[in-house]
Amino acid sequence: MNARIPADVPRLTEAKAPLTDEIEVTDEHGQRQRASIPAERALTVYVDKREIVTLMTLGAHPEWLVLGYLRNQRLVASADEIEAITVDWEVGAAAVTTRRGIERIAERTAQRVVTTGCGQGSVFGDLMADIDAIDLGAGHITQAQLYGVVNAIRLQESTYKSAGSVHGCALFAGEQMLIFVEDVGRHNAIDTIAGWMWLQDVATQRGDDKLFYTTGRLTSEMVIKSAQMGVPIVVSRSGITQMGWQVARRLGLCAIGRAMNKRFLCYSAPERLQWQPELAGGSILN
Repeated sequence: MNARIPADVPRLTEAKAPLTDEIEVTDEHGQRQRASIPAERALTVYVDKREIVTLMTLGAHPEWLVLGYLRNQRLVASADEIEAITVDWEVGAAAVTTRRGIERIAERTAQRVVTTGCGQGSVFGDLMADIDAIDLGAGHITQAQLYGVVNAIRLQESTYKSAGSVHGCALFAGEQMLIFVEDVGRHNAIDTIAGWMWLQDVATQRGDDKLFYTTGRLTSEMVIKSAQMGVPIVVSRSGITQMGWQVARRLGLCAIGRAMNKRFLCYSAPERLQWQPELAGGSILN
């Protein structure tokens, strides 16, 4: 049976902007040379002409970013609530038009929580709201697939390799990379992926058979956003915070960190990982 394309997909612009800039630098030998640096742009989001937030972003996929931001902030429940997202880089604004408005938007955007994230800085409301209602299904991964994911990220062409200073996030089905996104903040990258997922067919929208990868640390808000996308396994080359660990355990989400080459640490829900220790080649403590 063919997967169904979501009805009433919002109209999106395809605003483009350069991802890097060339500047002159001086190296450790006192010699001048050219170097690439990533772009960073302010994008102010308006929902039905009401200013909501200003996101600092690389600008690769701003429409997906805005859609995913609204999703992960729980301001909209489905993509068909959005009629259009129009991004204009000349004025640095994203205009969101909804079909029926957002109920209690003033109240729901009044409370801000300062986060540890870069490139965003705050989220709306109670981070733990409705968390116990999330069902992550029975998703799992083998240790061999985990190594395949880490290797795929290593081989991925990226802005980070040429310019540094950005975070990368990716969504996998097994070892297959479905989408790779970079931005100046890891929250922007995960929100962009969340927006992209909403625009795909039913099979891709499902998250319980997916794995999310991030180059950034696994904080509580990153774990919660992954769970809201329905993704039960999160992998990072960085570590995890105490609250991130507590939330992951509460959700039954498998959080894996310090994942580089053959090494990794599984912080929670080890039952979602089919262990194959013979592939590691030796103790991670060596």
